[in-house]
Amino acid sequence: MLNAELDGESGATAVLESPRPWQSRWVQIAVSVGVVGLIFGFLFPKLADYGQIWETVEGMTWLEITALCLIALVNLVGYLPLLIAALPGLGVREAAVSNFASTAISNTLPGGSALGVGVTVSIQRSFGIPSSEIALGAVISGIWNNFAKLGLPVIALGLLALTGEVGPGLTAAAVIGVAVLAVCIALFAVLLRSERFAARIGAATERFVGRIAQTLKRTPPRGLADGAIRFRRRAIGLLRGRALAITLATILNNVLLYSVLLVAIRVVGVSDAEVGWIKILAAFAFVRLISAVPVTPGGLGVVELGLTAALGNGLADPIQNQIAAAVLVYRALTWFAPIPLGTASWLLWRANSSWRHTVDERRALT
Repeated sequence: MLNAELDGESGATAVLESPRPWQSRWVQIAVSVGVVGLIFGFLFPKLADYGQIWETVEGMTWLEITALCLIALVNLVGYLPLLIAALPGLGVREAAVSNFASTAISNTLPGGSALGVGVTVSIQRSFGIPSSEIALGAVISGIWNNFAKLGLPVIALGLLALTGEVGPGLTAAAVIGVAVLAVCIALFAVLLRSERFAARIGAATERFVGRIAQTLKRTPPRGLADGAIRFRRRAIGLLRGRALAITLATILNNVLLYSVLLVAIRVVGVSDAEVGWIKILAAFAFVRLISAVPVTPGGLGVVELGLTAALGNGLADPIQNQIAAAVLVYRALTWFAPIPLGTASWLLWRANSSWRHTVDERRALT
């Protein structure tokens, strides 16, 4: 989330610490292309027939397509309330431009999540928003999103247990999930409650990251203990008046994304009797958690394979093909659609210099 910068050390030190980024970038690209090619060229065809998938998509009516596009459009702006809640003073236009542009980067480039954060910071700073406020909003929204990713599988498993569709293995997973979520929430709560604990977390993080940095011949971080204390104080100030809004916005964002998948599965002809909404929620939750590991940009291939396998397991071939079609439509609306929209947003931001202000200019305007 933080961008590394070179300090004023000698050229020899800078060369020593350089990880030759062109090599790592090409490795990331090769791995991503290889994984995507393996999934769509070999693994995915074992689950569904591309010809039957296309016939299913062609069979959709204009009414069904319109319904899907509408829910997808609402989902595209569904993350904006969270950004606005976590960053006081951020306008809707500013949230939209920065979010769409960063999402386009995240969905197309290996390691795009980190690059997307950099784009978000650059755009929001150009609006005159202080870097400290941007960083705080990004960290808080990221923490709440991670809580949601950990909590949603637990909720889904609980619902499956109520319907009698969960076995001992999934029950154990639910227990582990509850424990992990509880520990994460407890640690965050203690960090906010205790300045001494915040300093300890910062110091421990500094030691851990420092060892990794030394191994990679990078400059180790400094001052994370003091940084954790400052973050605690500012986080308390933000959450005191906005915790509920941030929580509700996080829930809305996840519900909208799930709704796109649910509607896509229904409009291709898969009924609730064949695949219930709770099973869809469980597959959505677990695949979203797994795809958080950045193997490919935006989880390309991983999400499609995971959802199709989880939802179509044990069903007849025609239903599996319908599910595969729904998953690909869902991904076209949630993974591909943000790319041209984000590109247009970035070009608009680059062209419109009237939006740009210094911090002092923005304060004078407000």
